[in-house]
Amino acid sequence: MEGWEKSVNSYRVTYDCDAYLTGSNSSRLSSELATHIAGRYAAFTIYPLSFGEFQKNGRGFQTYLAYAGMPFLNQLNYQHEASVAYLNDVYNSVILKDIISRHQIRDVEMLDRLIKFILLNNGKVFSARSIEKYFKSVGRKVSVDTILNYLSYCQDAFLLYPIRKLDMKNKEFLAANDKDYMVDHGLRLPLVKNPLSDIGLILENIVLLEALSRGYQVSVGKVDGKKIDFVLHKGSEQVYLQVACLLACQSTIGREFGVYRLIRDNYPKYVVSMDQIDLGRDGIVHKNVEEFLVTTAW
Repeated sequence: MEGWEKSVNSYRVTYDCDAYLTGSNSSRLSSELATHIAGRYAAFTIYPLSFGEFQKNGRGFQTYLAYAGMPFLNQLNYQHEASVAYLNDVYNSVILKDIISRHQIRDVEMLDRLIKFILLNNGKVFSARSIEKYFKSVGRKVSVDTILNYLSYCQDAFLLYPIRKLDMKNKEFLAANDKDYMVDHGLRLPLVKNPLSDIGLILENIVLLEALSRGYQVSVGKVDGKKIDFVLHKGSEQVYLQVACLLACQSTIGREFGVYRLIRDNYPKYVVSMDQIDLGRDGIVHKNVEEFLVTTAW
């Protein structure tokens, strides 16, 4: 509707009210609201259901792992075929409406292949150059600039969340490649036969979205060549998170807990996994992921 902002602004002046606006990113990005709405406004992101919200519908963590947090799936009672069809429709809707339409993309097949590549390699570090080389190896030519543009469009449409790397010693963001996480890991379901084959990365995605929904700024920590999965900031708060599937052997335990020896501060440090036994040590808190996701304060 042309001129919708005039109506919204008139309500604000005429009535003692709040106005809540929502819509497709294909027609209006949140970053563009300031040019249309006079006076004060706040933009906020609506995420898929967190595990805490999901749990209120009487569903368990295994179902959340399999299908993730798109709310309408509850109406489908998480029946597999119906859920896969719905998630496929959500994927196509975001692609067709919010990206292709807005940016007038002609090579739709290339965009589709790129996004599916990212979804299937969720949370892994890839440079635009390495993605270009991959597509060249399978007989498809695409430029680095096109890849960067397509990834940017996906981020603007809230399909992907780029997480930057932070040098923990210099407190500076590194110029190296971001890690892209998806808005909802259930979107992988129509693409793979065994969606839980990369369960470690899925757990990372779940924890990341929980952190974002709680208002944290998130980065990936780097210290002396080692990685901290997530460094969270919110005001004066700072929290460190390591995420693993299972702490099944001493080498895994040493890797997940050992990196914290390089951090010389007293901010909370967590290792989160699916283990039921508390393996916390040296002031580092170990939490079962289900318990961690519903803990009120981190």
